[in-house]
Amino acid sequence: MTRHHPIHNPAASATARAKTLSGVRHLIATVALGAIFTTLTFARAQAEVIGKVDVDWLGNDIIVEAFEDPKVKGVTCHVTYFERGLIDRLQNGNWFEDPSNSAISCQQTGPITLGDIDRSDEGESVFSERRSIIWKSLQVKRIFDETHQTLVYVVHGQQVQNGSAKMAISTVPLFQP
Repeated sequence: MTRHHPIHNPAASATARAKTLSGVRHLIATVALGAIFTTLTFARAQAEVIGKVDVDWLGNDIIVEAFEDPKVKGVTCHVTYFERGLIDRLQNGNWFEDPSNSAISCQQTGPITLGDIDRSDEGESVFSERRSIIWKSLQVKRIFDETHQTLVYVVHGQQVQNGSAKMAISTVPLFQP
């Protein structure tokens, strides 16, 4: 009687390969759907480029964008981020990705009217912009500090893994002087 060890059993190996391939396909489909969902869900606020600062001869720039909070009338945020130029991309590789560096400032620009905002401690994404083809984005979240009657805006880089600790914060008090 011949006993086959599961590793040497051709039928078992084919089944294991099929399960692994199925798992990889599922992972790819999940990531793709997540990317599509992120794009569709966070396309709420539309930013307008209002400035571009040249920082060196390689074509690297600091981009300044403005967007109005889609659920809070009277609040405008300005976000800055670094955009790599063509020469920098050619020299350093990593063609399809920009750094996570960013800054934010949000101000009251009119009478504030709160819409139906998320009041959880996780807050709500109000703006997103891709920083690479698939895996990386610049996110702006709004968190409502009800105790202090303040809107807190946090800008950060978001990645599938190896998230960035680079972030900035801006607050808008809701009380009238």
